[in-house]
Amino acid sequence: MRILVVGSTGYLGSHVTAHLRAAEGVELLLGGRSPGADLPVDLATARTGPLAGALAALAPDAVVNCAGAVGGDPVTLAEVNARGPAVLCAALREAAPGARLVHLGSAAEYGPGRPGEPVTEEAPTRPVAPYGATKLAGTVAVTASGLDAVVLRVGNPVGPGAPAAGLPGGLARRLSGAGGGPGEVVRLGDLSAYRDFVDVRDVARAVVLAATRRGAVPPVLNVGGGRAVRVRDLVHALAGAAGFTGRVEEAGGGSDRSSAVSWQCSDISAAHRALGWAPRFGLANSVAALWASVAGAPAGDGAGTAAGRDAGAAAGREAGAAAGDGAGAAAGRDAGAVR
Repeated sequence: MRILVVGSTGYLGSHVTAHLRAAEGVELLLGGRSPGADLPVDLATARTGPLAGALAALAPDAVVNCAGAVGGDPVTLAEVNARGPAVLCAALREAAPGARLVHLGSAAEYGPGRPGEPVTEEAPTRPVAPYGATKLAGTVAVTASGLDAVVLRVGNPVGPGAPAAGLPGGLARRLSGAGGGPGEVVRLGDLSAYRDFVDVRDVARAVVLAATRRGAVPPVLNVGGGRAVRVRDLVHALAGAAGFTGRVEEAGGGSDRSSAVSWQCSDISAAHRALGWAPRFGLANSVAALWASVAGAPAGDGAGTAAGRDAGAAAGREAGAAAGDGAGAAAGRDAGAVR
């Protein structure tokens, strides 16, 4: 089975690529802006005709779109998150209409959740910021394309290789550089929000299942940890994994985006029914693997660990769309802001 991964060098893309390499019967093709890609492409600027020609030459059986932007101005977000999937769908309709398309969406498309009520795929979508709105536009482009397509709405990814632009990866690197003594102080924004954290390796496994599944799949599936975790708990777990004995102080509020979405959690039962998928890694394992990838120690799960060691540096505009990928300075202030 020939599977093309677009955005293969970003945070999610690198893990998806590693898992597909380990999958039996998969011939992996790489797409993106990196040198040596089988499909050199930037979906933010690509034109349908030339992209269709290149796709026809590759003849993929499935395409995984991990390309996306989390940070940047609204124009950049729209070009990558909305225009990109639309152009890809148009090219696939022309070049490979029978190929399965797996597109990485985001739980940010739902907007604020009600405490204690995990959102299902049928919940209203009410994004509160340009990121969520542009991701939703990309989802609409995919689900209305007429292709054999599924959108995986991913929660807040965490785990090995998390990029420095997001809170977990950025904090891990700050802790790595800190002295660690009782007198050390790490100051962050408001950490009271709840987020649905999901291990990046579990996300990659869901992608592999969705890309290789025979028969129809639902148009949208939630991929998350399935429980709401206070961001403060993630921060303290990471500090514990790092052996940090200093203080973590919450200095002031977070961003408007964090305050507008104080609670978020996804119902992941549909993904279990459709794909046989459920998360395997708990938050403690994800945090330990993240710290190990930053500190340079072994972190379990061979394929995911190898990808994780390189993913942080590669994360940027092609980082997994659902992902604290390339979130920019704002993500560090966001205390685990909705993605």
